[in-house]
Amino acid sequence: MGVQAVLTIILLVVATVKAQGDVTFWRTTFTMTCPQNGDWFKNEDSRLNVSTSYTEEYNSETRGLYYCKYKDENDKEEKYYFYVKGKVCENCFEVDTLVFGLSIALDMVVTTLLMMVIYRYTKKKVPAAPTRSSTAPTRSGGRAPPVPSPDYEPLNTRTKDIYAMMNRTG
Repeated sequence: MGVQAVLTIILLVVATVKAQGDVTFWRTTFTMTCPQNGDWFKNEDSRLNVSTSYTEEYNSETRGLYYCKYKDENDKEEKYYFYVKGKVCENCFEVDTLVFGLSIALDMVVTTLLMMVIYRYTKKKVPAAPTRSSTAPTRSGGRAPPVPSPDYEPLNTRTKDIYAMMNRTG
């Protein structure tokens, strides 16, 4: 159980690490972010605009390969590629992995605290049975019940009672 929890936390942390460029979807639009200010292109031929990010409505025509061309610190021309394909809807929103992970962790902490409170207040404070005295109680005189016969009595097969008859199966 402990190993699974550690692996889950590690995966949630790794999932929150972002690359230099980024594509985010919000409702019916998507936004691509280039590492630096540059020219945006789609499918190697059409220039779109010059900026750090590019936003467009998502549909079947806007799906595909994009890239931004920019110059790095050494004046070397770099291309950063994006392939955009996703599902969008008007009333959808994306849950951040950090918020999702924190909600799970908070739920576990609250549940543990609640279990501790319930355990503490439901413990029996008084023992269920009365305490025994140090002396054995006195017994009243009389005879003990008779010892049962070691042999079983044979069935009475002559009567027609319900439990007097033996049912043979097979």
